[in-house]
Amino acid sequence: MAIPIINLKRAFQPASADDGWRILVDRLWPRGINKDRAAIKLWYKVIAPSIELRKSFGHEVEKWPDFRQKYKQELRANKVALEELLNVVRQHPVITLVYAAKDEEHNNAVVLKEVLTNLLKK
Repeated sequence: MAIPIINLKRAFQPASADDGWRILVDRLWPRGINKDRAAIKLWYKVIAPSIELRKSFGHEVEKWPDFRQKYKQELRANKVALEELLNVVRQHPVITLVYAAKDEEHNNAVVLKEVLTNLLKK
């Protein structure tokens, strides 16, 4: 079985056919985004970083290494949700993890993609 392609995309970018199955991985719905135009197939809030972790990170790049490590710890502790998401990912050849953060390199979707990709290779 082929490993699914996992893309990342900001919620504010238009949905496209190339996105495949779109999964919103933030705890909060992106402000100002129309639910129909967002084309979200699954809003999986439980996989998002905890409120405490999200607030402590505050999208400050210097806090990225600590956020990345702590979010991975949260994901490992949230085995049921991670396994459920992994099962959804395995059912689709292409998925797109959708997030609202402005920083495209330092956000929870980047970490989640890394974790999912590593688990899919096993």
